[in-house]
Amino acid sequence: MQENNIIAAISTPPGIGGIATIRLSGNGCIGLTDTVFRSVSEKKLTDQKANTIHFGSIMENDSVMDEVLVSIFKAPHSFTGEDVIEISCHGSLYIQQNILRLLISKGATLAQPGEFTQRAFLNGKMDLSQAESVADLIASSSAATHRLAMNQMRGGFSNKLMELRTELLNFTSLIELELDFSEEDVEFANRERLMETAYDIAQHIEKLAESFSLGNAVKNGIPVAIIGETNAGKSTLLNLLLHEEKAIVSDIHGTTRDVIEDTINIQGLTFRLIDTAGIRDTTDEIESIGIERTFQKIEQASIVLWIIDSATEEAHINELAEKILPRIASHQKLIAVFNKVDVVGCGVVMDKKRTILQEEISERIFISAKYEEGIADLQNRLIKAANVPEISEQDIIVTNMRHYEALEKALAAIRRVSDGLDLQISGDFLSQDIRECIHYLGEITGQISTDEILGNIFGKFCIGK
Repeated sequence: MQENNIIAAISTPPGIGGIATIRLSGNGCIGLTDTVFRSVSEKKLTDQKANTIHFGSIMENDSVMDEVLVSIFKAPHSFTGEDVIEISCHGSLYIQQNILRLLISKGATLAQPGEFTQRAFLNGKMDLSQAESVADLIASSSAATHRLAMNQMRGGFSNKLMELRTELLNFTSLIELELDFSEEDVEFANRERLMETAYDIAQHIEKLAESFSLGNAVKNGIPVAIIGETNAGKSTLLNLLLHEEKAIVSDIHGTTRDVIEDTINIQGLTFRLIDTAGIRDTTDEIESIGIERTFQKIEQASIVLWIIDSATEEAHINELAEKILPRIASHQKLIAVFNKVDVVGCGVVMDKKRTILQEEISERIFISAKYEEGIADLQNRLIKAANVPEISEQDIIVTNMRHYEALEKALAAIRRVSDGLDLQISGDFLSQDIRECIHYLGEITGQISTDEILGNIFGKFCIGK
């Protein structure tokens, strides 16, 4: 990124719409806009106050390109911390591209992905974790992901890390002060108190790290593996839940040979549905690979939906249970979904079916994917199985893998400090581990950063943000 240059980009999603927004940032961007904008008041934008909106036309030579609204934001009170202009024009692709072309011809540079947010970070408008939350907020697809992103963007996570870093800095300053006066055998820090401090910091870091399993599930979707024999109705159920023909449905056995994934939102919670190849004995090499992937997906899922054709004989279901149940871990939730109840019918036969696997599986449900019977109940069972606590905007939950890895390294470092205090090792070794912990916490907020880290983070943003 070149310093002080003016960048410009279309900030709204690509495509035709009612309006579109073109954003500029950098010293001189207001004056640059004056070269292409003619206000109805005939006043220059450079003479106007910050946080004002002006109506006029974008001009190329003496021709009107479009009638627009221009919003003015002045440094340092803007998103990027620099002078910022936002041009709201009509949403024609032709108009958007030509206004952008005109601005570039006047000296602006096309912004790189995430460059506006990167400037906000470099100008101290937000730290690195807050900058990353901007991308999470844009990508939020549920109430839960929105709340988590908003909390992080507003600085909840950053403030907690700042508290921990301050404690650690006070901690290491006492240790290093003792090192400076080592010849005088002066103890500035009570070792028992330091042990308590190290333990307390470790508890806070561990709690943050442990929240990642929940945060990752909420952000990326709770993984739900849909398994069962061929033609049990797995793909029919997937299509029904997604409200689209995502998977091929056929009477031919073994139609689904590979994993199909997509997400749905149920009551504000995102689930990642994973349709798998039907489990059966087969000599087909390709189908066998698909079945092996089925068992791999079982291991990766938080919830497993075992789809069973209700017409299947009990003895055969028990045989399948011997293959499937040992693969379900204690932390996973298994729901037996008896499908095609419309085929079995009601009465004595159905009553007998309801007793199958009663002792082995506590969660069982009877549905007809074909006639959409029991689907609402199944969705409620998924919500219950997910067991996601109510998330408020005040909850600090880690959703980013980079943050989680840094927290794990920080936790290992502070635990070494505790062990060192217990073993009464010298202060220089303690200080080294404390500073390592400070370093990893600083990586999260960007107090410790490299061009490679910044490039990797902001390169994932869309252009115009």
